[in-house]
Amino acid sequence: MASTENPQEPVPLDTIPISPDGGITNGTKDESSDSDPVTVFHDPNNFNVKHPLMNPWTLWFTKPPSGKGDNWNELLKEVISFDSVEEFWGIYNNITPTSQLALKSDYHLFKKGVRPEWEDPQNKHGGKWAFSFRDKKLIDIDSLWLHVMLAAIGETLEEEGDGEVMGVVVNVRKGFYRIGLWTRTVGKPFPGGGDGNTAGGKGRSVEQGKEVLMRIGHRFKEALGLKDTDQVEFSGHTDSAHSGSTRAKAKFVA
Repeated sequence: MASTENPQEPVPLDTIPISPDGGITNGTKDESSDSDPVTVFHDPNNFNVKHPLMNPWTLWFTKPPSGKGDNWNELLKEVISFDSVEEFWGIYNNITPTSQLALKSDYHLFKKGVRPEWEDPQNKHGGKWAFSFRDKKLIDIDSLWLHVMLAAIGETLEEEGDGEVMGVVVNVRKGFYRIGLWTRTVGKPFPGGGDGNTAGGKGRSVEQGKEVLMRIGHRFKEALGLKDTDQVEFSGHTDSAHSGSTRAKAKFVA
C-alpha cells in the first residue's frame, strides 16, 4: 500500500499488491485448503470465493498535473479491471483512500471498455449527474465514494435494460470534493445508440429518456445520502466541452 505520510505526493496506483485469485502470495501457498471457502473479509489477499458482477469494471486514476503543459492522456492511468465482489474489495482495501489523495487527483470507476473521457464513443452523446461537497472537513468522502461505487457495481443506480450508467468519478479539489455519475445519453435517442433494445436511448421518446435520467439522478442522490433540499445537477458532455468547463448549465435537477 502506498505511504500516507504525505498525502500531497502522487499515488503510484499502477502497482497494487493484491492477489484476487487467492492461493499464491510471494511464492507461498495459502495454508487453507482449496476446499475451504475463504472470503476477502477473512483474508484480503488470499481468498478463493468469488461472486461475479453483472458487468466487469475498470478503475482509473488521474494524477495531479505537474505543469500547464501536461497532457490529459498522460495523467489518466488505467489501474486494474475486475468482475467480482471479492476482487473489488481486494482492490479497495489496497488503494489510497480518497481523503488522502493529492489535490487535483481523480478516481474513475467505469464499465470495462469505456474510457472516462468525453470523447469516448460510448460517452460522447452523454452527460453526468454531479454534486459538489463544499465543506470538506464535515463530510466523510471515503464513505460517500464507497457507497457510490457499490451502487454502481451492484447495478442499483438504474433499472435493468436502461443501459445508461457508464461510470462514476470523484474529484479532489482545493475547495471541494465532487462526485459524478456519467450516463450514455442526455435523455434523447441518438443514431446508432443502444444494444438493440432501449439501452443508450434507442427506442425511447424524449420524455421517456428524461424520465430514465431523472430516476437515475434520484437514486444517485440517495446513494450520496443527500437531503431533499440538496440538488444534484445534470449536464451534457457536449455542453461542458463548449463551455470549456465541467460546470456547464444544468439540463436537469434532482
